Amino acid sequence: MISLSIITPVFNNVQYIQQCIDNMKEQNCPAAEHIIVDGGSTDGTVEIIRENAAGYPHIRWISEKDRGQSDAMNKGIRMAQGTVISFLNVDDYYEPGVFNRVLPLFQHLPEPSMVIGNCNIWHDDGSLVRVSRPHHLSIMDLLLQRGEFPMNPTSYFYHKSLHGLTGFYNVTEHFNMDVEFIYDAVQQANLVRVDEIWGNFRMLKGTKTKDLGDSGQYWDNYYTFRQKYVSKLPVALRSRFRLQLYKQVAGEWLTKKGRSVKYYKSRLTGKVS
Repeated sequence: MISLSIITPVFNNVQYIQQCIDNMKEQNCPAAEHIIVDGGSTDGTVEIIRENAAGYPHIRWISEKDRGQSDAMNKGIRMAQGTVISFLNVDDYYEPGVFNRVLPLFQHLPEPSMVIGNCNIWHDDGSLVRVSRPHHLSIMDLLLQRGEFPMNPTSYFYHKSLHGLTGFYNVTEHFNMDVEFIYDAVQQANLVRVDEIWGNFRMLKGTKTKDLGDSGQYWDNYYTFRQKYVSKLPVALRSRFRLQLYKQVAGEWLTKKGRSVKYYKSRLTGKVS
């Protein structure tokens, strides 16, 4: 039987934890459990989790200090009893009825599979930025940014057994741990795209993605990470990537898109002076 585990890492987020728990309840999916991994909150988050868990047996939770978000995610994976898993960040949410549409898709899929839908991306003020529709999901397309990366885990679900091939989330990577996992996953999993909106990703002030973007450090951080990731690829794939990257960047330079030298240097080397 296909079952689902949704994992929520949280630390001191009393503002959104109840909405997160309610969003899971509203999915009305008996085959889904909600695993909440709290990092030792002191702002009232734990009390809300405890109160809800007492009345809803689908909620399982722990509260203890951890080494960051990746560590909390890994704890959740180890706790998960479902054959299929994903993550719900405390300030994001699913569209109604998503679980009961997604789980039947896994009935006849080989392990490990990853099923990827779309998600809304929202501004802090509640206005819609755009709809993320992931496409061109080969490792080469993703590394060269020729497709669209799955922006948020509310838009994808995968067999828990996939971690047997990719390993767990990198506890030393605090900004691109989900990017690293997706890069590994698309090379190992059977990928299925579904053109439906499943999730909602809120770009809130104070979150890592929003703050890195506002500070102008997001792409610097990403290109440095990508260079490290590419260095670990098999020689043939690494050489192919570097050749195509040089062609891509040279083409951008020749078409004079108005980027700075700093930008092109970071694209090629992952280093910014």
